Amino acid sequence: MKITDLTLRTVDMTMKFPFETSVGITDTREILLIEVTDGEYVGYGECVADIDPYYSEETVETAIHIIKDFIIPRLKGASIQHPSDISSLLAPIRRHQMAKGGVDCALWDLYAKQQAKSLSEVLGGTKTEVPVGISIGIQKDVETLIEKINVYVNEGYQKIKIKIKPGFDYEILKQVREAFPAVSIMADANSAFTLQDLELFKKMDTLNLLMIEQPLAHDDIVDHSKLQAAIQTPVCLDESIHSFEDARKAIELGSCKTINIKIGRVGGLFEAKQIHDLCAENNIPVWCGGMFETGIGRAHNVAISSLHNFSIPGDTAPSARYWDKDIIEPEITMSEAGTVAVPTEQGIGVTVDQTHVDSITKRLETFSM
Repeated sequence: MKITDLTLRTVDMTMKFPFETSVGITDTREILLIEVTDGEYVGYGECVADIDPYYSEETVETAIHIIKDFIIPRLKGASIQHPSDISSLLAPIRRHQMAKGGVDCALWDLYAKQQAKSLSEVLGGTKTEVPVGISIGIQKDVETLIEKINVYVNEGYQKIKIKIKPGFDYEILKQVREAFPAVSIMADANSAFTLQDLELFKKMDTLNLLMIEQPLAHDDIVDHSKLQAAIQTPVCLDESIHSFEDARKAIELGSCKTINIKIGRVGGLFEAKQIHDLCAENNIPVWCGGMFETGIGRAHNVAISSLHNFSIPGDTAPSARYWDKDIIEPEITMSEAGTVAVPTEQGIGVTVDQTHVDSITKRLETFSM
């Protein structure tokens, strides 16, 4: 793969509404975009790190530091035949998966364009459309939550994810289930509980939930195995899985029955595909989680979701769900059936609105490769 330049760009984006989870409220985002070019094509990636270390220890600033001072020097002069080569090339850099993931995605997009193929095709995707779920932040009361769910169900979303935290948990979910007995509902705790809450989870076990996502500590797989053994509802791991090895160990321990694969959290598309394949071999269904991405990151999510074992609706909601104006054209939209079409054009299959991107750019730096 020929690479002539790599550009780091941060853009400021304001969300259409605040989004609350057990770890805080998000209403604005500074987003790090990565562009790689061979002089003819441009590959785009998005680093999903936030400005604070509350979901992950990584931040926008740490990602910029790692890419500039460690990833770029390793890429310069390296023989890269295929994007999968990046994984071993960057292996000496411990962790910093989101920094690696942003660069990895940009290189996959560039490679697909060089091959005149869609990103889905070069990844081995088989679907022409992927089912869409939606994530709802913590609301002021259950009445407001039920109103929002009713709107989203009528719009066609195939899965409803409800954020929970201590005090906003079983009783809320119980009322939601009573209001929507046939809707696919899951709970996401973002690590807000402990094994001392086992009886609470046993109560949740009666609600026919699709899954309970990351109920215990963000770095745990042992206590999750104890919880999964005690309840029938599938435990889904998110923050605990940063690599193929994390997934392998969690599966061997019986820590979960499904895994949320976030491209940035696991270090890029190659590692995401490896985890997907491992889970498929072990009959563990997977789905693609979201990190409030722009259309660039969302297009990568749609591409990976086209792989066969992404059998649970992911957080691939349309652009208009989060942004008044996205940075891609056409924006990602959802059909009445609750699906998003997998792009068939070269690379990520969408065009970056460069005029808009330039207008919201905060920082820009280009490195010759």
